[in-house]
Amino acid sequence: MKKLCIVMAAAAAAVALSGCSDKAPESAAKTSAGTAEAAQVVIYSNADEEAQQAIKNALDQNGFKGKYLLQGFGTSELGGKLVAEGKNIEADVVTLSSYYLESLQKNQKMFQKLAYQPKKLVNTPDFYLPILGQNGALFVNTQVLKADNLPMPTAIADLAKPIYAGHIAVPDIMGSSTAWLMTQALVSAYGEQQGIKYVQDIEKNAGAHREMSGSGPLKKIRAGEVAVGFGLRHQAVADKARGLPIDYVDPTEGNFSLTESAAVIDKGDKTNPNAQKVVETIIKFGRKEILKNYPVALYEGETVDAANRPAHPKTFSEPLTLELLQKHQKLIKGE
Repeated sequence: MKKLCIVMAAAAAAVALSGCSDKAPESAAKTSAGTAEAAQVVIYSNADEEAQQAIKNALDQNGFKGKYLLQGFGTSELGGKLVAEGKNIEADVVTLSSYYLESLQKNQKMFQKLAYQPKKLVNTPDFYLPILGQNGALFVNTQVLKADNLPMPTAIADLAKPIYAGHIAVPDIMGSSTAWLMTQALVSAYGEQQGIKYVQDIEKNAGAHREMSGSGPLKKIRAGEVAVGFGLRHQAVADKARGLPIDYVDPTEGNFSLTESAAVIDKGDKTNPNAQKVVETIIKFGRKEILKNYPVALYEGETVDAANRPAHPKTFSEPLTLELLQKHQKLIKGE
């Protein structure tokens, strides 16, 4: 969901990517045969910066400091890269929206079965493990809302009203899977035809404030450029807790959710021998920090504070697949 690129390795320090890099010592990791050094594990991720930092912390503190490269991509960008390159992709591990992984596995058989299988609260196939769950919500800059004399929205459909034209920011479904949460909510509540019409009207009202990143709308709201937006609920909750003039609204259409998961690219005998261990380490040691920012319990034993639970959690009536996303994209574009 982020455009931010993070690369951890000495060789990457000179590359002009936005993000951060740590000087990486020579990898001491051994292959399963123990006779040669394993290459650094290359991780491609669509995760937000908070999740990428949690992944980095888990790996650095549990034996993998200097033994991996982490690079961030937007969801559509990384999904397209996987579709185009298949198993020839440079990455050894990917973290991506679960619906992308399932479609890729169905069409290309890209991922290895994972040996580590903790007890989950959600049913998932054996080739990926969820790293986080996230919910959609409305949020507002309370100061700008008052200054612009705008009513507090209660539903996503409210953003299609003429009064909000030029005052809202929303993610664009062509670049951000966060936008799909908004589309799912509208289609589920009002039917496909009317739901898509609402999306089109909302995008028209957003104008230049249609964002290709899921966190883009909240950044515009923090800066006071707009009064209202749609995006990831946990980010607005955190801003409000920090004392910013940000509030959030659980829309009447529902808080729809997506998961992002980690998988290992199956490259046969060329598969990085540390790739599966990296995924295991992320889940074992990263989930505690991830839960602070993405308060959705995914594994047995995890708990979430009641204040962080959305008021109207819902799931879409159809299985989430890349094909369904593409259908909604085409409908929104009028194709």
